[in-house]
Amino acid sequence: MEPVGDAQVIAIDGPSGTGKSSVAREVARRLGAGYLDTGAMYRAVTVAVLADGLDPADTEAVADRSASVTIDIATDPEIDSVYADGRDVTAVIRSAAVTAAVSAVSAVPAVRRRMVAAQRQLSLRSTTVVEGRDIGSVVFPAARLKVYLTATPAARAARRAEQLGLSDPLEVSALAEALRVRDELDSTRVESPLRPAQDAVLIDSTDLSQEDVVEAILAAVTSRSGRGC
Repeated sequence: MEPVGDAQVIAIDGPSGTGKSSVAREVARRLGAGYLDTGAMYRAVTVAVLADGLDPADTEAVADRSASVTIDIATDPEIDSVYADGRDVTAVIRSAAVTAAVSAVSAVPAVRRRMVAAQRQLSLRSTTVVEGRDIGSVVFPAARLKVYLTATPAARAARRAEQLGLSDPLEVSALAEALRVRDELDSTRVESPLRPAQDAVLIDSTDLSQEDVVEAILAAVTSRSGRGC
C-alpha cells in the first residue's frame, strides 16, 4: 500500500553543491507547493548538540539530545526560518562548525529515525517539494516524482565556494576535500545512505543553469501528472 502522503511529495535528492536547495525552493514556488529542507533539520539538531558541548561522535548522547530538541522549520518557500528549542538558528546552521559535525550527527540511527518521522508529518499537509539525501529512497519511497541531482566534484566545489565567498585556491581545494569526505560518510552510513532511488530521474547539473534544472523538473512533474502518477 502506498504510504499516506507520498503522492503529494516531489522528492529532490543529491549531494552538496548540486544546486539542490535553490532548485527545490524555486520548483516549490512555481508549483505553489510547500518546501521542506530536511538537511536544515539535521543541522538544527547538530546546533543543539554543539551548544550542549557534546561530542558529535558520542552516538548515545547525540541520540538523547535529538529526542529532546524541538525543531520548528518553515515550509513556505518564501520563508527561510529554522528554530531549535525556541532559538533562531537560521544563520548558525550554515556555520563551518555545524557543517563539519552534521555528517556524524545525521549518521546516528536514532537521529535519522526521529527526523524521518518528523519529515513525514510535516509533508502530509499539502503538496510539498522535499529536498535531502534520502527522500526518494527512504522517507517517501512512493513519492509522486523522485529527482536525483548530480554534478562533477569540481563544479560542486566551485558552487559551494561561490556561496561561501571563497576565492583562494587552497580554500577551494580544502572545500573540495571536505565535500569528498562528506560524500563518503553519507554514502557508507548504515541508516539511509546517500544513493538515488531506483526510479529517480537523474539530472547532471554540471553544465546546466538553475533555470535549466528547474524547467527539467517541472517538465517531469507535468509528464508524471499526465500519466496519472
